[in-house]
Amino acid sequence: MDAFLRILAIVIELLILLVMFCAVAWGAKLVMFDLGVKVKYNRVINMLLAVVGIIFAVFCISHLTTFYPPV
Repeated sequence: MDAFLRILAIVIELLILLVMFCAVAWGAKLVMFDLGVKVKYNRVINMLLAVVGIIFAVFCISHLTTFYPPV
């Protein structure tokens, strides 16, 4: 049962971190467009943010599974 609770806690924390990252990424995208980046670069910016998000998710998963304390 302890292993299940640990996995559940890691998944919940990972979801919270990824939602926070999405909010920050969306805000950064809006700031870039407000500062004058053309809309034609929207696809490139989305791909860049997706790659950074995947790297962030892999880092969070590896960190949480390694260092998360037992429940």
